[in-house]
Amino acid sequence: MNSKLYVGNLPPNVSEADLRLLFSRVGAVTEVHLVLDPTTRQSRGHAFVTMATPEFAAAALSGLHGCNLGGRYLTVTEARPPQEPKGMMSEGFASGTSTKLSPGSGRDKARRRSPWSSHHRGRRR
Repeated sequence: MNSKLYVGNLPPNVSEADLRLLFSRVGAVTEVHLVLDPTTRQSRGHAFVTMATPEFAAAALSGLHGCNLGGRYLTVTEARPPQEPKGMMSEGFASGTSTKLSPGSGRDKARRRSPWSSHHRGRRR
């Protein structure tokens, strides 16, 4: 097991010190990273806590998942490694390549109309 944990469903007024105190009851904590909203500087509702050993992380996961903190029940899971962002900006914008589009290529496709398409809306039986 990884020694880094994801902690979710945090109340907005929680601090890193609160999380360090809570998780240190289970074992030694090496790092706490509370994710903050850049404009309000309040918690975004999740954090990452790194325990000293994988055994402490497993104990924290089993002992603190569902724990009540500030009126909310915490979600504690093993943190996943960060992934490369996906989407339009990371795909298909290679420099130096060009694609040729033939004019009218979109018009050659046959269109199908459903019985409820826009030209039938005015008629009701």
